[in-house]
Amino acid sequence: MAAIPEPAHATVQAIYRLHEQREAQSGHRPHLGASLIGHPCARYLWLSWRWAAKEAFDGRMLRLFEAGRQFEQRIVGELRAIGVQVSEADEDGCQWRVSDHGGHFGGSLDGAAIGLPEAPATWHVLEFKTHNARSFAELKAKGVREAKPMHWAQMQTYMGLTGMERAMYIAENKDTSELYSERVAFDAVEFERLRQRALAIIESPEPPPRLSSDPAWWQCKTCAMHGICHGEQAPLVNCRTCAHSTPVMDGDGGWKCELRNTFIDIGRQHQGCAGHRYIPILLENIGAQVDAQAEPDGNAAVRYRRPDGSEFINGDGHFSSRDIFQGVREEAAC
Repeated sequence: MAAIPEPAHATVQAIYRLHEQREAQSGHRPHLGASLIGHPCARYLWLSWRWAAKEAFDGRMLRLFEAGRQFEQRIVGELRAIGVQVSEADEDGCQWRVSDHGGHFGGSLDGAAIGLPEAPATWHVLEFKTHNARSFAELKAKGVREAKPMHWAQMQTYMGLTGMERAMYIAENKDTSELYSERVAFDAVEFERLRQRALAIIESPEPPPRLSSDPAWWQCKTCAMHGICHGEQAPLVNCRTCAHSTPVMDGDGGWKCELRNTFIDIGRQHQGCAGHRYIPILLENIGAQVDAQAEPDGNAAVRYRRPDGSEFINGDGHFSSRDIFQGVREEAAC
């Protein structure tokens, strides 16, 4: 009997799966990232930071992200080779990191540099990005602020939190290896606006308004949060989607469970517990909150009414949050 042939491109698929498995083990980002603060939708930022969903990427895309990190290493080597002093780590030997608002907002710099030919005596925040040909052409034509406002906002945040007043943005066309560089000046007014935007997101117990009420709006329809924001997707079950958890401005990005009156470490935040109760507005597309009844342990049983008139309760002896999450997933699969 002839052997069954191996599936086509099995090696390639195995490599893709490798990257997907690594990503699955990485968990959620604990802080609101400076790389995202320029995103047009504050609701997306809130849902991302509250771990309502985790954006999924296939192995090919994850390899593409890895290529971007490899570009960072390459360009640092090239800058040093032309005489630029590049610092990739702080005085403790750790990657340059900045944080604000009790540790809940921040990010990691690609580096800092002095000795750039354009301004040899000035320290610069370094930001490196790769682009496809179309994006690269737009960048060259319009400049980073107009073409890539999120990148521009990221640099403003880094400059504001490090005290540097200039940034050097270096981009590569992935199709041709052409480079583009642009010096960016610090804008104190814009930095403060971004800081206040981050603080408003961190302090809000509920998500901000939608960018658009139209689920087909071009900025909404491809959004990773579309199913929660415009559809009937239930958020992930973890401490950050629980009505009992609140961020603590302790400098370490801490969180507290108000039900248990305990601080929650990052591992337990991912896991959640049996006492999890969804922040009610997160289920508004599944059912409207009708009321809430106190339970013996101080928790609450929250009653919801679905559009068809049927009701369900998120509480002990009824539906746990995991039941609701799994039930919605099963309904969507039917």
